[in-house]
Amino acid sequence: MENIMDRIKTDLLDALQTGFINTKYDSVESLRPKLLYNNIKRGSTILANIQRELSKCNEFWFSVAFITQSGLIVLKDTLKAIEGYAKGRILTTDYLMFNDPNALRELLKLKNVEVKVYTKGDFHTKGYMFKDDIKSTFIVGSANLTQNALKQSKEWGIQVSSLDEGELIQETNLEFEIMWNNAETLTKEWITEYEKHFRKNKNKRTEIRTYSFDDFKISPNVMQSKALESLSNLRKNGKNKALLISATGTGKTYLSAFDVKNMKPKRVLFLVHRELILKDAERSFKNVLGKEIKSGILSGSSKQYDVDYMFSTISMMSKDDVMTKFNRDHFDYIIIDEAHRSGANSYKKIIEYFNPKFMLGMTATPERTDGFDIYTLFDHNIAYEIRLQDALEEDMLCPFHYFGISELEVENETISDNSDFRYLVSDDRINHIIEKIEFYGYSGDRAKGLVFCNSIKEAKELSNKFNLRGYKTIALSGENSESERADAIDRLESDTRDDYIEYIFTVDIFNEGVDIPSVNQIVMLRPTQSAIIFVQQLGRGLRKFKDKEYVVVLDFIGNYTNNYLIPIALSGDRSYNKDNIRRYVAEGNRIIPGCSTVNFDKIARERIYEKIDKVKLNSVSIIKKEYFNLKYKLGRIPKLIDFEKYGSLDAERIFQTCNSYPEFLMKYDKDDYKITFDDDAKNQLAFISNKLANGKRIHDLVVMKNIVINKDNFLSNAIDELKSEFGIEMTDTVLRNVIKVLSNEFAVNSTEKRKNANCKFIDECEGKYIVNPKFKKALSDKNLEYEILEVVEYGIRKYKAAYSNKYKDTEFNLYKKYTYEDVCKLLNWSTNVVALNIGGYKYDEETNTFPIFINYNKDENINDTIKYEDRFINSKKLIAISKSKRDKNSKDMQQIINAQKNGTRIFLFVRKNKDDSTSKEFYFLGEMYFAGDMKEFIMPNTEASAVEISYELENPVREDIYDYITEQ
Repeated sequence: MENIMDRIKTDLLDALQTGFINTKYDSVESLRPKLLYNNIKRGSTILANIQRELSKCNEFWFSVAFITQSGLIVLKDTLKAIEGYAKGRILTTDYLMFNDPNALRELLKLKNVEVKVYTKGDFHTKGYMFKDDIKSTFIVGSANLTQNALKQSKEWGIQVSSLDEGELIQETNLEFEIMWNNAETLTKEWITEYEKHFRKNKNKRTEIRTYSFDDFKISPNVMQSKALESLSNLRKNGKNKALLISATGTGKTYLSAFDVKNMKPKRVLFLVHRELILKDAERSFKNVLGKEIKSGILSGSSKQYDVDYMFSTISMMSKDDVMTKFNRDHFDYIIIDEAHRSGANSYKKIIEYFNPKFMLGMTATPERTDGFDIYTLFDHNIAYEIRLQDALEEDMLCPFHYFGISELEVENETISDNSDFRYLVSDDRINHIIEKIEFYGYSGDRAKGLVFCNSIKEAKELSNKFNLRGYKTIALSGENSESERADAIDRLESDTRDDYIEYIFTVDIFNEGVDIPSVNQIVMLRPTQSAIIFVQQLGRGLRKFKDKEYVVVLDFIGNYTNNYLIPIALSGDRSYNKDNIRRYVAEGNRIIPGCSTVNFDKIARERIYEKIDKVKLNSVSIIKKEYFNLKYKLGRIPKLIDFEKYGSLDAERIFQTCNSYPEFLMKYDKDDYKITFDDDAKNQLAFISNKLANGKRIHDLVVMKNIVINKDNFLSNAIDELKSEFGIEMTDTVLRNVIKVLSNEFAVNSTEKRKNANCKFIDECEGKYIVNPKFKKALSDKNLEYEILEVVEYGIRKYKAAYSNKYKDTEFNLYKKYTYEDVCKLLNWSTNVVALNIGGYKYDEETNTFPIFINYNKDENINDTIKYEDRFINSKKLIAISKSKRDKNSKDMQQIINAQKNGTRIFLFVRKNKDDSTSKEFYFLGEMYFAGDMKEFIMPNTEASAVEISYELENPVREDIYDYITEQ
């Protein structure tokens, strides 16, 4: 213990040196004093730091003035995980009556946590103390225990670590104990009494703030304003149709009302799928256009014809005797809500009959799962696109807190796609669901939840069993009439009806076309069959509503085949890159914008990882689906740059699976793509697509572009373009490597070289570089020239967007991912070394570079001689293991020892063990240096010797990347 204490003292002194004296001083990062703040783009949140310290401590206390339910729910999973071994104390206040009684009740649910309330006057503290066996860590600053403070708003906090004997910690603990001993214990009785005063105070505040609605002027938000400008421009350009793509809850109806106000049509028709939302739509229009507008509803229960603003159901308007009451040009402006349904005959009938001056389609999900082309109906005029991630970033939606919860095992069987019905409605499963909905709770005074089930039979049985346990629920399906659905929704939302309900169990009738703003809990008890449906169901709770601070989303994750779709749906990432998907599962809270959070329990996370590992994300079926969705949207064959521009599939997936984009088109879109290429051309396109188009080095792309365009003077023009357009000098070293790549001299082996024999684009002739004559002749085919230039332009665009922020004087970008071949090329090696021969690291004498490749988490089944224990000590220190059969005097060890003296540059590349098998990419973490320590040892279960080497990184690894790589 003495030795440990001495080491901690030394480490703390070193950390203080780094924090207060010299930033370059070496120390343990976790002990350094540091500034905490919220910045998603830099992977930093105060929440992540509090969660990390909680997970390491065995005792903690919080002293915070203001606590909200939202602040507690983002910490609930962490507090639950440590309740068996860590004791906590939370001190808050009744000052200013800010703290909601519901938040205080949530505090009482926490196990192993004592709570007290300071009632002696002003109380503004915001401090968080964490203790382990040896030291304490204290966070103090501006952040209260609210979702905004912990995740989104501009807050500053300081984190310091100290031994318990330190003056700062002793003083802080003493002040806390004084307040704690003068505070009242939080009890149910105390909350009941406090609530009386809170409600009175709240009513007074409400009275002070209450105005008539007429005092307010409703105006468009930032994104709505951009959409309105786009609609105006479309009309100026003679367009009479447009499609608005906007996430659920982002105000599509209001936006259409604003546009009507701008256009000033005489008569307007607003069409919806379901009668339930007609009154809400009419109310929204009156809020924008004025109460005096002459409006009415046309539906099964209302027949108002003589109006200027008509709100009608599709089913009613599509009836011949109703539709023909109106002339074809009766309506100047027609708005179609849920426009992705427009493929249905009833929609087509109306669209084909009427001839308005302008027609607007609105949808959250244009990518229909049935492959119907909605975009053609609106002449491919996309007015604006507001996706879920955009809306969260712009604070247009209610924050959500998603919890991926492992499904229960019933009779030793995990709930799966094929589970027996009796397992789905078993008492054990129901108890499990109830335990979780009670633990995670909701925002507000009572639950107003939607429960999505796998079948109508399951929904009915679960509702029945919930009711037997004292809950107030109902099951709804397509069998229920519109009036029954409307009444059920009213019962769910009502705070005055005696027959109110807490949950509606359903299958898919609420996926879209219904507005229930007060929903505060979404429960998913079914497998995710598509990302589209997942987002639709999630969207039911995302509309902002009075007194709804957030919505809780509980997703019960069984052994479902499509579990991998969950992180894709939540992230909106369409790259289908497995590492990106895994990272979102692990680090979603640091990636998702706004106050929302994403959490998976350990088993649920493992189930998703398992499905990510098994699924083929490069499958032709996925590529075809994404391709045709984009084609439908644009009304033409997409260009390569369109995939990135419109947030679709990463085009590199096409290259990896189908060799090149033209080859994909020749095979899967023969009807519209009439061009054919011979085998030589196909091979050349495949080479350029797979070797250059990733955009990781601009030189190759610019040279290739000039080979095609300028031919005779390609090299001088390329050098000039690199300097003028990109500010880059073409060095002799880089030029030699570029020439090797483009003359097929950089192949990894003879087999690859033979395969790409016709990919020799450059020849050397009399000391000069010329375009290969055979390739020059091939370029007389203008289709080939066009396709090559399109791939090159795609690569240049990718370079500008992702790879232009160079690390020092290298071609690498920090935290971007690179393959073995990328590294060999970007270090300008003369040969492309096969991965097996690199074997973890390799020194290149010609360039004096020494890249090190680390698989951080290794498979337990691999051979003991390569089961190296590479490990980070902290974000700036790394222990790496040599190859087997090495000692300190081995040639490669001496190269490392003498690296700085000899000017050898050591670069670090790290990946998780189960990386995407289609890419085998490593994160680039910068340059590092030998730290002066080497230890020889014998590898476990072998007689092979190896060396443990200490390195220091030039740049500390960014926090979110470091945690993703190192955490199990």
